[in-house]
Amino acid sequence: MDQIQQLTSGLDTIWVVLTAAMILLMEGGFALLEAGFVRQKNAVSIIMKVFVDISFGALIFYFFGFALMYGKDVGGIIGTTGFFMGGDLSHIALTISHDTYWLFQCAFVIAVISIVSGAVAERINFRAYILYTIAMTGIIYPVAGHWVWGINGWLGKLGMVDFAGSAVIHGLGGFSALAAAMIIGPRIGKFSADGKANIVPPSNLPLASVGAFILWFGWFGFNSGSTLSATNASIGHIAVTTMLSAAAGCAACILFTMMRYRKADPPMVINGALAGLVGITAGCAFVSDAAAICIGAICGIAMVYATEFLESKQIDDPVGAFPVHGISGCIGTIAVGLCAKPDAIREGTAGLFYGGGFDLLGVQALGLLTVCAWGFFITWAFLKLIKLIVPLRVTRDEELVGLDVGSHGVPAYSQEEGFLDLQNLKNN
Repeated sequence: MDQIQQLTSGLDTIWVVLTAAMILLMEGGFALLEAGFVRQKNAVSIIMKVFVDISFGALIFYFFGFALMYGKDVGGIIGTTGFFMGGDLSHIALTISHDTYWLFQCAFVIAVISIVSGAVAERINFRAYILYTIAMTGIIYPVAGHWVWGINGWLGKLGMVDFAGSAVIHGLGGFSALAAAMIIGPRIGKFSADGKANIVPPSNLPLASVGAFILWFGWFGFNSGSTLSATNASIGHIAVTTMLSAAAGCAACILFTMMRYRKADPPMVINGALAGLVGITAGCAFVSDAAAICIGAICGIAMVYATEFLESKQIDDPVGAFPVHGISGCIGTIAVGLCAKPDAIREGTAGLFYGGGFDLLGVQALGLLTVCAWGFFITWAFLKLIKLIVPLRVTRDEELVGLDVGSHGVPAYSQEEGFLDLQNLKNN
């Protein structure tokens, strides 16, 4: 029996580490996606923010974020042990070590802050972004995460279900991104005097597409890895629902934008696939293949409407962080309360469409509202506080010249010939 337990633990450890690595690779996806969507003069700025996400995010989550999220519970609100991965963590009873579990959760927290980085692209002060990253990875996300995923968290005890984070990661991140975009204001020239939105052409759509494909790949680690077990029988089904929802979101955007704009809109199509991925994240283990397709398609179309709505309200979100993550995260969370198959979550529980009544749906709605409101208002408060320390926004001159040169002193693409002496080469 001991040998079987050791083998199981070993396999689970390999599985969780590999899927954590897949999720961490998504940072490359975020970097390419956002760099392709923003203007050429701000590509380095995007990359630098991703490095802040992965470095400061990992350190802060190790220092105290993990403890607040997964430490011993106090009142269902917050954890109190596990600072620097020390203290009593005996309540976390898994087949993998606490170090392995931390690595997987660290990959999640880095993804959350990367959602916000896109919404404030091309105008946020780099120092302010570092401070906000500390707040998000150390307090905002861990506290909300404890409510749903922590041992005895109050929303989890009520029965809220969020398998891989449609609410805790994407809803929270999306509404935090909305607050950040509103408080920092639109980019110079994005809206004309009459309120009409001006098109800001993306610098490199092929680059953005590659970023989306990397994110799509990493999402299999995001969802399937959340089983925390290499022998879980639902891994295959989770992967299938993840694929189907993403494909449906992408296909729906292709068809919908062809009807709405007379041409398939490439940025919308890219974000449509991501919207489908976000939407299925909460229920990937609990819904049918058909439900996954419906969820993805609804998320893709809702993302288009949400993007148009933001522009009508003069809210500038350069990469569509809120429409993709905030709106689709909400749809996916509610979809669990509607579409969860009987006994898939726990015995005696089912979604409304399967005769489960309104109990699960009500809990999902309450949890979603709580998490999203927390993300929006606490982000607003932290940014107001940060503004007292450093400016939230770069100067007008820095924004006009581009954050690559203005904030980091180097352009993304050099126009120089390097060290070649072209004249001498021609003479020879």
